[in-house]
This record gives sequence, C-alpha cells and structure tokens, in this order.
Amino acid sequence: MARKTIEQRLAELDAQRSALKARLSKTERNNDMRRKVLIGSLVLHQLETSDDQEFNKQLGDWLRRELPGFLTRDNDKVLFTDLIGAVQPGRAESGDGGQGAP
Repeated sequence: MARKTIEQRLAELDAQRSALKARLSKTERNNDMRRKVLIGSLVLHQLETSDDQEFNKQLGDWLRRELPGFLTRDNDKVLFTDLIGAVQPGRAESGDGGQGAP
C-alpha cells in the first residue's frame, strides 16, 4: 500500500471541506425556509383562531397594506386573495419569488 503524498492528502481535505461547506449552506437554507413557514403559520393561526378582534383587525390591515407590494408575482398573490382581494394580472411580474430586490 503506497502512502499518499501531501498534495493528495491536501486535495482530499479540500474536497471534504467543499462538501462540508455545501452541506452547511443547504442546512442554513432549509432552516431559513422552516423559519418562514413557521412564522407564516403563526400569523395565519392568529388570524383564524384569536379572540382578540382588535389585534386581528390591525394584523389584517397591515397584511392588506404590505402584502401587495411584497408579492410581485401574480401566482403568489392568488394565494392571498382572501386577505388582499382580487389579483390585477400583469402588475410587477419580476420572477424573484416575491422576495423583492436584493
């Protein structure tokens, strides 16, 4: 069995480092998506079940005010017609997934 050269060992370590960085990046993206889903679930749960009518009114007013500007794709806006009303087709279709400009 031949020993690996230092260069070979360094190349293997670089490959392992790259693989670990990719896993970390994927984990961070997954955690970010999970946070967004959970906060959205909390907001929807609050709107559907809370007895605090004043808070629900304020939250609903805020969503109706902010969502139309945040959601840039018509197919995303359709998901929230119960909160923001009917979609006006063709307005600001940027294709950025509703995330706004970087």
